[in-house]
Amino acid sequence: MRIDLNCDCGESFGHWQIGDDPALLPHVTSANIACGGHAGDPSVMTTTVRLARQHGVVVGAHPGYPDLTGFGRRVLPMSGAEITATVLAQIGALYAVARSEQVELTHVKPHGALYTHAAATADVAEAIVRAIAAFSRDLILVGLAGSVLVEAGQAVGLTVAREAFADRAYEANGLLRARGLPGAVIEDDQQALMQALKIVMAGNVVTPEGVEVPIAADTLCVHGDTPNAARRAAFLRSGLQAAGVDVIPLDRIVHGA
Repeated sequence: MRIDLNCDCGESFGHWQIGDDPALLPHVTSANIACGGHAGDPSVMTTTVRLARQHGVVVGAHPGYPDLTGFGRRVLPMSGAEITATVLAQIGALYAVARSEQVELTHVKPHGALYTHAAATADVAEAIVRAIAAFSRDLILVGLAGSVLVEAGQAVGLTVAREAFADRAYEANGLLRARGLPGAVIEDDQQALMQALKIVMAGNVVTPEGVEVPIAADTLCVHGDTPNAARRAAFLRSGLQAAGVDVIPLDRIVHGA
């Protein structure tokens, strides 16, 4: 058994410090770096890419709705063409920074409301997929396991990584419980580890109501903007490895290396 452990990071902006990337990145294998839509700026992107390179962590773009005020957690009234354009521009921004640091981009994972909207909405998913395919078909699309976004990527021949969450509650339909609802975020480290092990080893997750939902995942996410994210990542990685799970980078998972 093996799994990638990814984190959403590089989400500071200007004088606003969000998360603790230097403490977090040593404990993960893949990094989804904000690229100016919901968070991030050129300096933060550069610093985060350098940290990822230092720790041997593979780098991907983390585009979101262009919504700095709402941290990308609001659905904006954008057309499919507008979504494609902003995702393409954000991938390009991180690509330029990564290339200047001799780091390759391996994947793209949408952020926040764009991610959850695409998980259930075909035209949004297709708009994201168009941007990725136009930029490079060598990029891996990371999407919620079992979602419309994964299906859209597969339909056009993109390599897709199915993502699951140790720190988020699920609904019976396999989608994430909305953040505004009680119990949506799992705050206890041990509970998060138990959910991670159940996903990886049993291939399912249990909703707060006790419904067992099948789930097949290639990667698990740690949210870098949550309190004690570095401690959580270290705890999860240690617990997974102690259970006999190999924690390896995303590209090795999907390409079978």
